[in-house]
Amino acid sequence: MAIFQTQFEEIKELLKYGDFSLLTKRIIDLTLDTEKISFYKKTINLLDWLDVQTGNVEEKKAYYSAILDDLYNELISKSTTSDDRTHLLSVYNLIKSYKKSSFTLGPISLEISSGEIIGLVGENGNGKTTLLRSLCGELHYTSGKIDYKFPYNDRFDLRSKLIYIPQRTPSWQGSLLSNLRFTASSYGIVGEENILIVELIIARMGLRKYRGYNWKDLSSGYKMRSELARALLRKPKLLLIDEPLANLDILAQQIVLDDFRDITRSPFRPLGIILSSQQLYEVEKASDSVIFLKEGMPRNLIQDTDTTYIEVSKFIIEFESAWSKEQLNNVFSHLGLEKLQINGGTYVASFPDKVNQQSFLKTILENEIPLTYYRNISNSTRRFFLS
Repeated sequence: MAIFQTQFEEIKELLKYGDFSLLTKRIIDLTLDTEKISFYKKTINLLDWLDVQTGNVEEKKAYYSAILDDLYNELISKSTTSDDRTHLLSVYNLIKSYKKSSFTLGPISLEISSGEIIGLVGENGNGKTTLLRSLCGELHYTSGKIDYKFPYNDRFDLRSKLIYIPQRTPSWQGSLLSNLRFTASSYGIVGEENILIVELIIARMGLRKYRGYNWKDLSSGYKMRSELARALLRKPKLLLIDEPLANLDILAQQIVLDDFRDITRSPFRPLGIILSSQQLYEVEKASDSVIFLKEGMPRNLIQDTDTTYIEVSKFIIEFESAWSKEQLNNVFSHLGLEKLQINGGTYVASFPDKVNQQSFLKTILENEIPLTYYRNISNSTRRFFLS
């Protein structure tokens, strides 16, 4: 129960500081964990009340507190998954080549467990979508091995538990609400349970006021959210998501990534996520590990053996300054500057791994170098976009 206890304490902190928006999402998560209609109804009553309440903070806190107490008492006795992560997928030396193209993906080896997020980053045309489609079985890979570690009965059952969401989602007819109810019924969720669970999932994905919208009326970002809602109704083990942050503003990107983190780390319904994106820094903050693809290969690592990769160590700083490249070269030479690049007014300086942030910043201060931006990218895949 350690995972649940820790997460519940974090949720109580949200109540303490009045973060009602995030608190509502986490209450929905806990409500779905109960798998009981009586709790579904209580939380939907809360959502309906929030639609009309006038903003009395103390009244809100009292309502939320009562629901949290009920949820805790229900879930504390419910058996959780092991605190250890469950292995979901192993990929060994995967290669996908094409007869009429010079492009080849791989070899790539990776593993993912429940509760983990793996980010795929890289410029367009470098194999991110090819990898995702290979993992879900849409593309037949040329060689290597994909081992799905979770149980499944047949190909249909596999694709119910391993769900691929493309960047361009297919259109559908009718309202968002009717479509999600149909999806739920297709997976055995019927009657009153169907109505209640769909309402909770819609609210969880921030779609409550868009329930009656048709596909053509939704923005690209909300179409992606609707596909995520559809996927969650199927209780997946692994989600493969292609460019979920495309067409979202920076705030919406952060909200979606926070949602991913919360969903993957449920103590009762954990899952794994592999997502591709060009939003490098945002993905890195949300992911447990990141794979940088360049020309089909994981270029952030060098191969030590057939299956083992080791990291190349450097101290790399990205910054902006009014000083010229010559001035900066002269000042940083005593730190053993190996390379100084400039692109669009942004410098990237590479040093031996014995250099650290303290020595770099000390040099900045001693020489009064004006900085308008600074980021340590030594452990960021941003450094692999550089020439």
